[in-house]
Amino acid sequence: MKVLITGGAGYVGYSLIQQLIKLGDKISEITIYDNLSRGNYNLFFSALLKHPHLKLVQGELLDSRKLRENVKKADVVYHLAAKVTTPFADLDSHFFEQVNHWGTAELVNILEENPVACFINLSSTSVYGANANPMDESAIPHPNSFYAISKVRAESHIKRIMSKLPKVYIIRAGNVYGYNPPMRMDAVINRFMFEANFKNRISIHGDGNQKRAFIHVNKLAEILGQLPFQNLLNGTYNLAEHNFSVNEISDYLKDIYPNLETLYINQHLQMPQMQVATPCRVLEHLQFTPQEFFAELMDFKNHFSF
Repeated sequence: MKVLITGGAGYVGYSLIQQLIKLGDKISEITIYDNLSRGNYNLFFSALLKHPHLKLVQGELLDSRKLRENVKKADVVYHLAAKVTTPFADLDSHFFEQVNHWGTAELVNILEENPVACFINLSSTSVYGANANPMDESAIPHPNSFYAISKVRAESHIKRIMSKLPKVYIIRAGNVYGYNPPMRMDAVINRFMFEANFKNRISIHGDGNQKRAFIHVNKLAEILGQLPFQNLLNGTYNLAEHNFSVNEISDYLKDIYPNLETLYINQHLQMPQMQVATPCRVLEHLQFTPQEFFAELMDFKNHFSF
């Protein structure tokens, strides 16, 4: 099976490639299609990623000719490429539209002409917008940031090919956290861990009671790696394991760093909630290795140099 991963040089891409390599002979080729715009090249210096047919194609989603050439060679396409941000950030609307919306539209157009056995798109639970109650897949998206709007628009194109390809999955992931070499440091748990370890202080905006949905990067990759081999119905699936408030995360960190200081900024403000219903429906159909949240944070701490 030949696999193409758009945005494969990024945070989720690294862990996904690790998972695919573990599948051995099931995966004959892995192609990373990435424009390297993040400027993070750590993936390319990892001794952990060893596969005889792992290669990089540097290209843009809107480079139709190059993208089409690579889609034609693939059996499975993972669409991870996206301009990402923190959930409620509202800047750079043009870039979100170009990459997340129109880039996905271009990929879908190519897939209509060149069908593959399985297409998996990584979306976000941010499409639900602020919500007081946990959302499931039946909830109507209510995006309230440029990022979330671009993700909803991208999903609308993918739904067009749900009945045309054998397997099409939209995975709406919660906030991703956990260590790997090209990790995102703007993700809330990753940033808190860094600040706790090196500054002994974290900053919390608002009263800290705002809840978010979370999924560890390796667990996300574990699920993504299984999807091409499962008889899951085509459709949209949420993927998160925890709903934690910022204060709850702070309490976990204080168990690891007992002298941790907590600085509240605008503590009188109630920040937006963003939760999903757990356990997520997709986990009923797939093998999943749960790990206790505290143990995941300790593993993260052990990767720090000092």
